[in-house]
Amino acid sequence: MVASAQSTASINSELASERVANTSTCPELLAPAGTWDCAKAAVENGADAIYFGLDRFNARMRAHNFTVDDLPALMAFLHGRGVKGYVTLNTLVFPKELKAAAHYLRTMITAGVDAAIVQDVGICRLIRHLSPDFPIHASTQMTVTSAAGVAFAEQLGCNLVVLARECSLKEIHKIQRQLKKETIQMPLETFVHGALCVAYSGQCLTSESLGGRSANRGECAQACRMTYDLVADGQDVDLGDRSYLLSPQDLSGLPVIPDLIQAGVTSLKIEGRLKTPEYVANVTRTYRQALDKVMEDLPESSITPETFLRFRRPEASYHPSKEERYSLEMAFSRGLSTGWFQGIDNQSLVHARFGKKRGAYIGEVVRIQTKQQKSEPKNHPRNNPKNKRKQSENRRENRPKNRQEFQLVVRSQIAIKPGDGIVIDSGNPDEDQGGRIYGVEQRQQETFLSFGRNDIDMGRVRVGDRLWKTSDPELDKTIRQTYSAEQPQFKRGITLEIFGVEGEGLTAIARTLTGQCAHDQQGHTAQATTATPLIVAHSNPLTTERLIKQFSRLGNTPFELTSLENHLSGDVMLPVSALNQLRRDLVGQLMRLREQPQPWTLNPHASHRDLLPKREPEREPDGAPAITSSDAPTTEVQLISLVRTLPQLQAALNATTTTKSQTLYCEFEDPVRYRDAVQQVKDFNTAERSQIQLIIAPPRITKPSEYYILKQVRKAGADGYLVRNYDQLAFFSGDRCIGDFSLNVANPISADYFKTEFGLERLSASYDLNVQQLQDLLETAPPQWFEITIHQHMPMFHMEHCVFCAFLSEGTDFTNCGRPCDKHAVKLRDRTGTEHVLQADAGCRNTVFNGRAQTGAEFMNRLIEKGARHFRIEFLDETPAQVTRTLQAYQALLTGDMNGAELWRSLNLSSQLGVTRGTLEKSHR
Repeated sequence: MVASAQSTASINSELASERVANTSTCPELLAPAGTWDCAKAAVENGADAIYFGLDRFNARMRAHNFTVDDLPALMAFLHGRGVKGYVTLNTLVFPKELKAAAHYLRTMITAGVDAAIVQDVGICRLIRHLSPDFPIHASTQMTVTSAAGVAFAEQLGCNLVVLARECSLKEIHKIQRQLKKETIQMPLETFVHGALCVAYSGQCLTSESLGGRSANRGECAQACRMTYDLVADGQDVDLGDRSYLLSPQDLSGLPVIPDLIQAGVTSLKIEGRLKTPEYVANVTRTYRQALDKVMEDLPESSITPETFLRFRRPEASYHPSKEERYSLEMAFSRGLSTGWFQGIDNQSLVHARFGKKRGAYIGEVVRIQTKQQKSEPKNHPRNNPKNKRKQSENRRENRPKNRQEFQLVVRSQIAIKPGDGIVIDSGNPDEDQGGRIYGVEQRQQETFLSFGRNDIDMGRVRVGDRLWKTSDPELDKTIRQTYSAEQPQFKRGITLEIFGVEGEGLTAIARTLTGQCAHDQQGHTAQATTATPLIVAHSNPLTTERLIKQFSRLGNTPFELTSLENHLSGDVMLPVSALNQLRRDLVGQLMRLREQPQPWTLNPHASHRDLLPKREPEREPDGAPAITSSDAPTTEVQLISLVRTLPQLQAALNATTTTKSQTLYCEFEDPVRYRDAVQQVKDFNTAERSQIQLIIAPPRITKPSEYYILKQVRKAGADGYLVRNYDQLAFFSGDRCIGDFSLNVANPISADYFKTEFGLERLSASYDLNVQQLQDLLETAPPQWFEITIHQHMPMFHMEHCVFCAFLSEGTDFTNCGRPCDKHAVKLRDRTGTEHVLQADAGCRNTVFNGRAQTGAEFMNRLIEKGARHFRIEFLDETPAQVTRTLQAYQALLTGDMNGAELWRSLNLSSQLGVTRGTLEKSHR
């Protein structure tokens, strides 16, 4: 019996230890802030941290944003309230901006910012050079979709990784298992609510291609929210009222919060730096309450570590109440879904019926009817003869004695009040109309809605039109009250321990909690002792109850007492005034401790110049120095064709006899077909006694379960690989590799990292760089490192969403779609009439390519003068004859038989290279 009791005690102790260890994983709730009001709204509604941009280098340049001058006050406010602040420095940074970026970083580090959210590899390296301990969060725009991506971020010095929104719960679990196997401990963050980009963040080039603005530079034009026609095999597809083919519903991860906790996600991020304070307050409050409720519902007893770690409710998850869903819909909604968390469902992700805010669904119009109103009495003020102005108005308006008022009759699914705003959805968003509700009558199951005169054109309303509530002034007023008061509304817990004996002062130790969840580890500690000594209490001693009552009076402070331990010896007492002063001393100490800037290390002598690569001349095989940017252009320029079909490959091979190209690229949807391409090149080399090298391209994205695709690519036996992501950097390590544009190399520090750490033969310069920025890159790093795509159909959207599946089948994903991508040639026609080519890859991801090819031919000589020697020409759906003609034109350009303007005119191309505006060339403030 003794042994059994000891064993049970030991087990219980282990369980308790395990429970503490695992319950400390309550995720951080991270809210957006584009303004001071948004920051306050987030804080007062329970955010554990906020993220915000400064006036440069952030991916939401249309937000109001903060300035560097705001940082000290903003961080003091946040830290005083127990909230962290992260700065978004999540854009690509160009060569001439590195100095300004370093200045920004020094300011952020000195101000005690809690972390920087970063996209650019070079900026990650720069941060680590400036400070060994300042936290770096790898932005979702780094496109991390696997454990290899997390390992890449760890090697860069990142402290947290924001996963791509396209990662499902199943994939997050797999990533966690792989990280554990590799003994990598990296906190993971996911977006849990807000707008979804249809394209992978960091991989969308649509705004750049269509408008000369770059999403990677904070200037997204939201082309995904526009209408498109679907053209299959040259014929328009009738999709009814569905025309927003690339506009996803908004993400709401509320139902899967327990699953995210189970998956070990460290931070839950709300999207919305362009949104209003009301949005921030509403969404933050809803998720705060839900997250706390989920944590409270976790099993607290009679559990094993295994059952705790695998805790989930039947049918998974949290079931949002009607009130919660209504609050989120009224905050902002294009429709709410769990996005990709529960796997791919192309039918539900994009409903395609509208791309703007709709709010909460009311119901359909059942009928439209008129209501007779009585004529106005003679004594009505408007008919008072003394009021000449009113009489004049009456004459001008020529009001009839009796007039008709129209009412819309609906079977409402939600409560409606006078003053609410609605929109009437006729199925054509261009014809939407709306207004404020003037009157509401409920008659059995039907609701009768009246509107102000001329607010609604009833002649355009039809039975069956859908009504949406877009505004609820009463709810907005309630939400504004949560953050508009001067005094703190949301309070965080402190614990107290009380010590003392007769004849000595009473000592109190206060500890703050670092997060809202009560089990979080403790943060700051304050200690104070009363000057007045304790005396023996003959009546009314300081009991635990009396101490709690006294120290709970935290009033206008941002604290609330969560627990108190009384260690007083004997029955003692102390004047209330002394206890009050002690409480004030503790609060003052805690506030001063909180508001102190984070003491990050900052190397005062570090400079971005320290990280610039040395421009040593490359050696030729005979040992002589090769061409440099300052030398005469003697090294031959290489034109490298990228083809996407076997007939194109044959045309490009035939052209090598005149272009003298030594390398060709292939990008096929089906990796198995690469074997045919390799054999075709071998046959050509044998016949022509040439030595053409073939480089093949795996898909741009690699998910945890897709390494079989990389294995198929390797089996083809090509001469090298065009690597697109972090998985491929690792998988093809040791092979001949060229880094593709999707690695987003925009500055020399990034280039140096990929070149030296991974041994890449060349790097494709980012498509965000315009000609001047390309020249800057060639001047700040060895130009022979780079390859410039001079001709291409810009790959605008690269997305998990499959348009083929969503609109040419009834299936949800590749398992049941019937593979319409194999049967149809599909294009998307935009509002200008341009038809953009849609293609799928081996992972069933879609890319929308610009229907018109663009060229930088006019700038080619300038780039050659700077030392560029490798230029890529990409083909999409061109015929072999078009491939031949295009390559001949570029060869003529190199020989001087044609100039750039003649080339793009003769080939009917768009003359564009990189971003032409939206380049963040703003003066430093």
